[in-house]
Amino acid sequence: MDSIFHEKQEGSLCAQHCLNSLLQGSYFTAVDLSVWAEKLDEEERVRMAECGEESEDYRNFLKQPSGNMDDSGFFSIQVISKALQVWGLEIVPYTSADERVKNCDPSKMQAFICNYQSHWFTIRRIGNQWFNLNSLLAKPVLISDTYLSLFLAQLKNEGYSIFVVFGELPPCTADEIIRCNPVMAPTRPTLTSTSSYEDDPELQAALKLSLSQEFDSNPSNSEDEELQRALMLSLSCDNPEEDEHANVKKALLMSMNNVCP
Repeated sequence: MDSIFHEKQEGSLCAQHCLNSLLQGSYFTAVDLSVWAEKLDEEERVRMAECGEESEDYRNFLKQPSGNMDDSGFFSIQVISKALQVWGLEIVPYTSADERVKNCDPSKMQAFICNYQSHWFTIRRIGNQWFNLNSLLAKPVLISDTYLSLFLAQLKNEGYSIFVVFGELPPCTADEIIRCNPVMAPTRPTLTSTSSYEDDPELQAALKLSLSQEFDSNPSNSEDEELQRALMLSLSCDNPEEDEHANVKKALLMSMNNVCP
């Protein structure tokens, strides 16, 4: 995986790391993003001024700190969106009614941008494989097509905002290298996918209880239903990775705690 561009966390510059990991190169700096943030701030100021520069709303607006960046290095989704537009790229919320996203197979997409509070990171397909390019990780982490659905469901369950990236990403060396030489994931050679789960009584008990829940038409259950589908898909995967086994258990236990009886 040495060919994959991966910026490690520096200060609170995760938006910069997220964008550069997505584009697979040092395309943006904090200064570049600050320029976009300042432009957005000015556009917002002009809109507020239309209500009258002597109005209380306008004066209060001027007293507020920027909503597009702060001193720590955080940048808003608006800044990220503007930066990607330079490359002809668009981001759409994963939960959007947009037909490109609705009922989509995540593995057929090309990249996702994820956000929780002030942290941003990228999940991207390179070659024909998916990688978690989170700047908090020591190195990129391989994600199987099957586990991708589960991972995204887990992130949603934990409160992450997820955006799908559309448009043509710039070419990168890693794409061709990994397409020709796929990254091999560690497996559990003595166990099949089914036996590894069957050998874990705790996981089996969690799965049985989780799948026994009855879901009604209440929209609040939609995320739990999606998590269940992702879990079942994951359980059908051949030769799961060690990390996937642990995360399936985690997701099942989370599902048990969050599903209403």
